[in-house]
Amino acid sequence: MGAPAVVRRRRPRPRGGARSRPRADAVPYSDVSTTLQRARHHLKAHPLALDTALAVGVLVCMVAGSFVDPHGEDGVTWGLRTPDALSLVLMTLGAAALAFRRLAPLKVLALTGTVSLAEFVTGEPRAPVAMSAVIALYTVAATTDRTTTLRVGLLTVTVLTGAAMLAGPLPWYAQENLAVLAWTGIGATAGDAVRSRRAFVAAIRERADRAERTHEQEARRRVAEERLRIARDLHDVVAHHIALVNVQAGVAAHVMDKRPDQAKEALAHVREAGRSALNELRATVGLLRQSGDPEAPTEPAPGLHRLDELVGTFHSAGLPVEVARADQDTPLPAAVDLAAYRIVQEALTNVRKHAGTAARAEVSVVRVGPNIEITVLDDGSGEDAALDGGGHGLVGMRERVTALSGTLTTGPRYGGGFRVHAILPLKSVPRAAGDAV
Repeated sequence: MGAPAVVRRRRPRPRGGARSRPRADAVPYSDVSTTLQRARHHLKAHPLALDTALAVGVLVCMVAGSFVDPHGEDGVTWGLRTPDALSLVLMTLGAAALAFRRLAPLKVLALTGTVSLAEFVTGEPRAPVAMSAVIALYTVAATTDRTTTLRVGLLTVTVLTGAAMLAGPLPWYAQENLAVLAWTGIGATAGDAVRSRRAFVAAIRERADRAERTHEQEARRRVAEERLRIARDLHDVVAHHIALVNVQAGVAAHVMDKRPDQAKEALAHVREAGRSALNELRATVGLLRQSGDPEAPTEPAPGLHRLDELVGTFHSAGLPVEVARADQDTPLPAAVDLAAYRIVQEALTNVRKHAGTAARAEVSVVRVGPNIEITVLDDGSGEDAALDGGGHGLVGMRERVTALSGTLTTGPRYGGGFRVHAILPLKSVPRAAGDAV
């Protein structure tokens, strides 16, 4: 027996429109789209050239239409009639006027309407000169307001239709006369529709631009508010701890030779104040980190739960402070709790800096209905006592309270000293930065 025959099978060709390889002469769709966009932009940049091309096209259509007889034996027949010289002149004038339709639409309409009226009265056989008047009427409707469109359109339709029906060689009910009425009405209606659509698109774009500008302004406002808040926190932290460091350093320098133990204690307070300042600065600046950055701060923001610790730092700096609390351990919102702590901190810092070495301070925290009232008093009589509204500390306190829809009252006390009184609502409505007083 011989060797078995080897049967080779042909691979089936793919059916359908799919090809394994693209044609070499195929033009990518993106290139065609780009070419069309460039052509569109070029035409928009040269409207006179576009209108000139339109005028030439209209002239060709009118001349071609003048050779057509709609009443031939076999229906619409080509070449059974020939326009006279006057019709050719009128068609040329009407088409030439369309080249300037964007520059003077009403004048172009008047000219094309005049030549159309002349054709209706004298033309035999009639040529489609009214085509130029229809396009001119469309331009007027697309570029003017609706009131002008109604007035001019009604006048044009009435004059041209009336002339065609009364002065022409055909009966008034002929289809050519009715076509004049229909096409002039369509031209005015189409132009008004295009104008309305352009106005609608422009309004949408203007609304989108305004929304984008509003969004950008809101983003800038929020950035400014965040910068202001961080600046307030930095001021409060730095001012408080630097004031304590300054006092303790002065004490250490004064008693260094005679009482070294007290000097060491003062320097220990300086070191503790410096460490606290660094920790609070690290926590405040850490808010600027991104969520994925390492070493993000995990320590909670300071609040009234640290009031005793805060008062202790001033005790160590030589400022006697008495604290009275009647807030019944009310849980405070984070923003209110931080603001209350910073107000007490800044007020006591001002007492230590301005009220004199013999001054005493009193701090009270009271829950009154839906509000928390913070009061800081001192009996200092120094000449550098802080005045109401002066300094960045009082400005920062006022901004904090205003942002929480609260009220702040500061000023000298009768008989000497200074008073800071803040009312913070527990359910505050945050205000915009521009609303701060």
